[in-house]
Amino acid sequence: MDMENADPLENGRLPDPVTAATAVVDARGIVTGWSTGAQRLLGYPSEDVVGRPAAGLLGRNADAPVDFSSADGGWRGTPLLRHRDGHDVAAELRAYASLDRDGSTQWLIVATPSLRPYPRLAPPPYEAEATTEEAFAQCHLPVMIYDAELRALRGSAGAVRALGLSERQMRGRRVTDILPPHICTTVEEGMHRVFETGNPELFHVHGRPRPEARGRHWAVTVSPVRNPAGEIRHVQLIALDVTERHQARERLALLNDISTQVGSTLDVTRTAQEMADIAVGRLADFISIDLLDSLLRGFEPRPSEEGSIGLRRVAQQSVLPGVPESVIQTGNVDYYPDSSPPARCLLTGRSSLHRTLDEAVGIWQTSDPERAEKVRAFGMHSVIVVPLRARGITLGVAVLVRHRRRHPFDDDDLLLAEEIAARTAVAVDNARRFTRERTTALTLQQSLLPQRVAAQDAVEVAHRYLPARSQAGLGGDWFDVIPLSGARVALVVGDVVGHGLRASATMGRLRTAVRTLADVDLPPEELLVHLDDLVTHLRAEEGTASDTDLDMVTDLIATCLYVVYDPVSRRCTAAAAGHPPPAMMTPDGTAEFIELSAGPPLGVGGLPFEAIEWEVPQGSLLALYTDGLIEVPEHDLDKGMAWLLQRLEQPARSLDATCDDLIQTMRPARPSDDVALLLARTRSLDSGQVATWDLPSDPAAVAGVRREVSQRLTDWGLAEVTFTTELIVSELVTNAIRYGSLPIQLRLIRGAALICEVSDSSSTAPHMRRARMFDEGGRGLMMVAQLAERWGTRHLPGGKTIWAEIGIPNEQR
Repeated sequence: MDMENADPLENGRLPDPVTAATAVVDARGIVTGWSTGAQRLLGYPSEDVVGRPAAGLLGRNADAPVDFSSADGGWRGTPLLRHRDGHDVAAELRAYASLDRDGSTQWLIVATPSLRPYPRLAPPPYEAEATTEEAFAQCHLPVMIYDAELRALRGSAGAVRALGLSERQMRGRRVTDILPPHICTTVEEGMHRVFETGNPELFHVHGRPRPEARGRHWAVTVSPVRNPAGEIRHVQLIALDVTERHQARERLALLNDISTQVGSTLDVTRTAQEMADIAVGRLADFISIDLLDSLLRGFEPRPSEEGSIGLRRVAQQSVLPGVPESVIQTGNVDYYPDSSPPARCLLTGRSSLHRTLDEAVGIWQTSDPERAEKVRAFGMHSVIVVPLRARGITLGVAVLVRHRRRHPFDDDDLLLAEEIAARTAVAVDNARRFTRERTTALTLQQSLLPQRVAAQDAVEVAHRYLPARSQAGLGGDWFDVIPLSGARVALVVGDVVGHGLRASATMGRLRTAVRTLADVDLPPEELLVHLDDLVTHLRAEEGTASDTDLDMVTDLIATCLYVVYDPVSRRCTAAAAGHPPPAMMTPDGTAEFIELSAGPPLGVGGLPFEAIEWEVPQGSLLALYTDGLIEVPEHDLDKGMAWLLQRLEQPARSLDATCDDLIQTMRPARPSDDVALLLARTRSLDSGQVATWDLPSDPAAVAGVRREVSQRLTDWGLAEVTFTTELIVSELVTNAIRYGSLPIQLRLIRGAALICEVSDSSSTAPHMRRARMFDEGGRGLMMVAQLAERWGTRHLPGGKTIWAEIGIPNEQR
């Protein structure tokens, strides 16, 4: 016997008040009882039916009056009933005899809606009607028919399968009796609107149609069902399972986010963290990314073939705050046994999918109790291990875990994880290669810059060099502090246009050339002329080169500012080649720019360079810089220069503090250009540190000069270098008297070293040569070169100066 369709009273059960309508009819055929279910079925309230003949409830097309007493033990039939609004309702009736309180016979009538089509609809031919009924009943899609009270009338085989209810169980139920609240609210609102507007509606819902089912995504269409008169009497609901389409779309969106958001910076750890942040919550509940430690130290990754493998945790993320599932912190090294899935993945380069009950995971947990405790505490049940491989090299592994999601990873999830890991690995490898190349270029550039500033007496200096943080690469900014003869100093700042190794190499060549030309003691404007010629020759040799870092054609052009300060006269001489002017802050706290004739950049040629000279108060501050400090996207050049003066006028405890303040306040967070900054606070040598003698053109005067020099050295407390100084003075003065022209002058300067200078009006410079056995001359300058730490010739507009530096013992400085 079909228990589902069996009579409930025959099985000792009461009728379902939701699916069945009940009424009581006495022996005279008068209705004496009327249930709520009967009111829902036919629309009559109790007061309109009780006390009236039951025959009035039969439809107009009923074949014959219903006689309940015609069968002993109960009656069953399928008459047409009349709804309150006038249409006929097909129903199955069952009548059961009983006695009322007076002992008279009465009948309990149980009515349920019939499965057959409603006769009020235009009936098709019999065969077509049967085919339509079969097609609806067997439809694999969930299809439901609802009446105006939003109660189910019909349900297809697809609806029976999706909801887990038979069609008989669904009939008479509202959506709220079947579906979860968040689904039924959306569906019922749509059904109401269709009844009101007559327009079909499409909306998407997500949930479990029954508690034991897996969450699904549905595209629900609600459309009106009209009678021949065009009236909306019912609505049809069709639910299409689009779970696979939704999951495919979600996977595609995840891959798109990985492609667009991972690798936003050329930083290895940040790139890995971006992948973890994006994938957690959308694919896994916890993700850890470990890279080979050698990779982060700049070496090609080479995993060990034996023993445990050390991997550095570079990124991790969880759906839980604080990432409590992790056994180590980011930045620490984790060691995996060689039999563990991550170690095997790293060695073989193949991904794997595991349940935590798998043998491989069990062995791993046995060898790592702390990790096993995390697995148990958080209920981890599914694990994916994928390698991060790029250009044939395995960089590390990513471990994806599920513990909040009920359903484990499947093969589609494994394929998605592999694609995510592959794209992330390329971004990580790009960041690794960029970091290594940038470190190499930065090391080269740092080696070409001054490693330490040479000692000198003219200025106190502080400097900063900061490379750009852009993909364009390092620039060609540089600075230098060059001691000159006569206790003077040259301050240099330059900038090679462009970025990359070519700019850095050019910068090193120009800095070397500036030092070479400075040793010749050329005036600033002449030095820039020679430097301009050098750049022109270099460009002619190289041609117009393509900067591979930027993939654009760049000419070899540079700017330079060359400043010479003399602490004896407290005067500065400066010339510029297309470079921003220096700034000077005087002891009273006022800052201003020195107006220079900028001149053309080096390599342009065709125009002369001009130098200016000005007096510098003792204790003044000179600021030399490149345009990366004042020309930034946040403001224009004029505003940057004005801001520089304002910051220089702010009091600071030291030159280093001033450098830091300028860098922090004026340089953008992600600068696109290098910055070179050189600050120099001027000193002066007073008259007590300088001694000058005007000499006659008489060799006999040499002896007297030697005595005066000896006395002055005694006064300065430099008796230990008296003999050396007398020899050098005798040789230089004798040469000037013998080969030079009046006026002849001797000057001693006491600073970190003792400087001896002899000047005359002749432009002929002496040359050191090796004397042969019987030569009477040629040994003087050789002796000077051996006794002095440095010596040289400085040409002047009215002659020349021969100078020599003599070292002073540390205790006498």
